[in-house]
Amino acid sequence: MKLEFHHINYVAEDVDRLHRFYTDVLGLDVIDTEEFPRTEARGAAGYSGKIRFATDGAMQMHLAERDFTVAFRNGQVINPVARGHIAFRTDDIAAVMAELDAHGIAYSDYGTAFAAEWHQVFFQDPEGNVIEVHQQVG
Repeated sequence: MKLEFHHINYVAEDVDRLHRFYTDVLGLDVIDTEEFPRTEARGAAGYSGKIRFATDGAMQMHLAERDFTVAFRNGQVINPVARGHIAFRTDDIAAVMAELDAHGIAYSDYGTAFAAEWHQVFFQDPEGNVIEVHQQVG
């Protein structure tokens, strides 16, 4: 099971304003939203909030519209868009979940509910910070 840093997710009420700050003021490059196929939110499932993307060329920033109800609506415990999270990519999501199970760490397995090409799992570190681990699929 290999992990590598992938992105930092910040949430905001005004995603465009936050995106302008990171791209116009700090000079990060814009990543086109078409590079991230999203799963369409259906009824109460999924996430339909606005998302913008930026990068320094290596690490990505995902800037998402804050939604305090996304975990509840998706039947999960961990909410990745209430206060943001850090994300890692793995080559073996099953091994990550087995490791979390072995350590008694609760997690929310969103599968591909948010991103059509990523299987995403969210959990918390000992201080309550939300962590995403995802594996590219399809």
